[in-house]
Amino acid sequence: MEALSWELLLFLIVTGFLAAFVDSIVGGGGLITVPALLFTGLPPALVLGTNKLAGTMCSLTSMTSFLLSGKIHFRLAAALFPLSLAGSMLGALLVHRIPSEFLKPLVVVLLIAVTVYTLLKKNWGAASTFSGLTSRSRFWLAAGAFVIGFYDGFFGPGAGSFLIFLFLLLGFDFVGASANSKVLNFASNIGALVTFFLLDSVSLAYGIPMGIAMIGGALAGTRFAIRKGASFVKPLFLIMTTVLIGKQLWTLIMS
Repeated sequence: MEALSWELLLFLIVTGFLAAFVDSIVGGGGLITVPALLFTGLPPALVLGTNKLAGTMCSLTSMTSFLLSGKIHFRLAAALFPLSLAGSMLGALLVHRIPSEFLKPLVVVLLIAVTVYTLLKKNWGAASTFSGLTSRSRFWLAAGAFVIGFYDGFFGPGAGSFLIFLFLLLGFDFVGASANSKVLNFASNIGALVTFFLLDSVSLAYGIPMGIAMIGGALAGTRFAIRKGASFVKPLFLIMTTVLIGKQLWTLIMS
């Protein structure tokens, strides 16, 4: 691995920690890490893969922390894991063949819908009402896990928010939805990461220092979310989806 300057190393550590703190609670860490990696001068061809390396380390830490706290529905999350994994590998493979730009308008519309729906449902996610799955909900949940996994490997922005929304629809509270989404987020991250490695699109020199910092941020973030509860997670979720909308709209306008 190439040696990094102290200034660059510090930059990767600070941005990685901040990104992971937010991402471990409500997703959206890529809003910080992807621009940060681009800012370092890393070739764009390596940025997505390197970001997945750091993101995988972050999501594994978040998932483990939530699992140890008892916030994860283990059987449900384990059943969905391979679907998200397979979807992300397919998405990461196709992104090297098909431009992902056409997804940007659709993502903005979906994020607006998620944000508005969450705002209108005042007490939604304050307490868990999940009592099991019907045959129909099993089908839609499986489809959602695969499609969002594919999207995360293919494009990515907002994937964490969509996963949280998916579990909220099932009746989980915000902390439970965030916890269970991390299992699928880890699956999609590792699936895409394996594909990027095979395509030689990962920089270990940049990804490992950022990833180590993201482990610390993820530990701090998950503990903060568990301690503060849904009353803290919901406002942060709405803030991050709004920021994501603004970021995607800006990209559309400037392109």
